[in-house]
Amino acid sequence: MVETNIKKVAVLFAGGPAPAANAVISCCAESFMRAGVEVVGIKHGYSGLVEFGDRPMELDKDYMVLDRTTLTRTRNRGGIIIGTARTNPGKFISSPADFNDKEKVAPLKTVDAALRSLGVDALVSIGGDDTLKTANKFKLYQDTVPEGTPKIPVVHVPKTIDNDYSGIDFTFGYFTAVEVLAAEIRNLVADAEAGRSYFMVETMGRSAGWLAYGASIAGEASLVISVEDIAGKLLDPSSTDERRVMNVDEVVGRIVRAMRHREEVDGKEFGVVVLAEGLAEYLSDELLADIPRDDHGHISVAHVDLGKMFAKLAAAEYEKQTGGKRKITGLQLGYESRCARPQAFDVMLGSQLGVGAYRALLEEGRNGVMVSVVGQLDLHYVPFEELVDPNNLVTKVRFIAPDSDFHKLARFLETNITD
Repeated sequence: MVETNIKKVAVLFAGGPAPAANAVISCCAESFMRAGVEVVGIKHGYSGLVEFGDRPMELDKDYMVLDRTTLTRTRNRGGIIIGTARTNPGKFISSPADFNDKEKVAPLKTVDAALRSLGVDALVSIGGDDTLKTANKFKLYQDTVPEGTPKIPVVHVPKTIDNDYSGIDFTFGYFTAVEVLAAEIRNLVADAEAGRSYFMVETMGRSAGWLAYGASIAGEASLVISVEDIAGKLLDPSSTDERRVMNVDEVVGRIVRAMRHREEVDGKEFGVVVLAEGLAEYLSDELLADIPRDDHGHISVAHVDLGKMFAKLAAAEYEKQTGGKRKITGLQLGYESRCARPQAFDVMLGSQLGVGAYRALLEEGRNGVMVSVVGQLDLHYVPFEELVDPNNLVTKVRFIAPDSDFHKLARFLETNITD
């Protein structure tokens, strides 16, 4: 066994679900147990931790013991055995100076106290970029604990079906989500062909287009548009560096040009157009005025419904240009992919990342790192400082490079139109 001062570890999952979450949790817990370390799973993200003080942490409500009985045959299971939530204890912290403000730091202090009440010596955080920000803030909070108080080290495992994480090539769950969405798109292509119609499909992908592009490529969609494409004519002249706004008329025009090319050149009166949900952030302030936002400041894209919005606009523009009608149905896809049973690669990747969290904490004594892989799932660790802006404590989004071969592949496989 590895000699360590860590006797009990907490594993926490926050943010949206992702396939292979249980592979990460299971292999992480199993690794610690083999080293004689107790493992508790914090249930439903930070939601129970921030309520500590008003009430004690309750077994089975706020946390569960992760042992070989609870982990039996969980690596390939869909869902998340410890649940998740979007509660953000670091939402009031936007700069290092905020750690001197007792009110702003109070939720992080409560989380720290809740973990210590369970006898936790280290934390494994699993989640998206917002959860990474919280993990970094929790690490920075540890620098403020009273002298002589043992610090709780934290390592983070990157999670998002959006695959927009800096520091890792592919996140666990991405390929499963792509396959689930691609299967639905393939079905919609057949439906559209049968009825000589179109589907306008909005997929998840809040910040970047990896999921939309992957599903479009694998699902044989006619056209895909994501935030990376909002440039040139597709960018509204009112845009600034701080606030990019989409030229909706130009985006609709591009969609209709693709429809007409398919009909007039390829002889196809059907198709599926894929839109990344992150495009909603590029709508004008007027269109977003009544849209609610979450604890992290993100708009609720479900309330925007890009698929239906652009279906209506494209149908009107198509009729204006051709004098004919074409049925276009708007749909939102994504939720059904998040807790799907994971495919093999995601299980392997998730399993390795879970083991990596153990190795980072116990074998290498690391703190404030994100677990990552390169090559043939070779583990390496990326310091939080390389992933989070030290001034505003915001993470860096990894977009699809417009001139990358992945971007070119999607353009090559979709309907061949020139802008």
